Amino acid sequence: MGFAQMRGQLNQEEFDQEDYHFGINVGFNSSHFNFQLHPHFLNQNPDSVLGVNSLNSTGINLAWLVDYKISDHFDFRTFPLDLTFSQRTFEYTLSTPNTIAGELPITSKNVQSITLSVPLQVKFTSDRIDNLKVYTVGGLRFDYDLAASASGDKNVDALIKLKKFNTELEAGLGFHLYFEYFVLSPELKASWGLSNLHNYDPTTKYSSVIDQIHSRMLTFSITIE
Repeated sequence: MGFAQMRGQLNQEEFDQEDYHFGINVGFNSSHFNFQLHPHFLNQNPDSVLGVNSLNSTGINLAWLVDYKISDHFDFRTFPLDLTFSQRTFEYTLSTPNTIAGELPITSKNVQSITLSVPLQVKFTSDRIDNLKVYTVGGLRFDYDLAASASGDKNVDALIKLKKFNTELEAGLGFHLYFEYFVLSPELKASWGLSNLHNYDPTTKYSSVIDQIHSRMLTFSITIE
């Protein structure tokens, strides 16, 4: 019934003529680390790490949208307030775990983040069909991890240290659904970290086996404008 009404009448007719749009964005994310093993991994002692995996974990996103119209099909978009709550996990396989220290044959180390971001994106939109419009977005995002320590590094059980600044490449696909009093925009977006986050520490077995660490995230969000 609701979608039939959307096709029967044109909602928010002046919406696309406005230069600025503002909105609230809420989303869910799935994230993990993409990493490279350090050459040291090939020359370990028998009692060290046998293998490393990065597990997918879920989190939430909260943001405030500002959209500026460049032309009929192009917009510049940013989120002056963009908070991402996420947790990523490294899973280590140990040959001789230290049970006194609480280690298991399969030991997990969690990295929790509260990230404040500034995305700079260009949005390309299709022509409007009744109360539906398709769009794509792409751009860069600059991250600052609020969970990092004052010294600039985040310490995970004194074993893995990550830098607090990151730059990410983003691309996504979404839809504008025009209702009588607002525009609803579901969106799916992927992010690829460009910065090496790993602050390498050769003195710890959990850090010494990893060379570079890059963030990866898939986000589904809904914006109300």
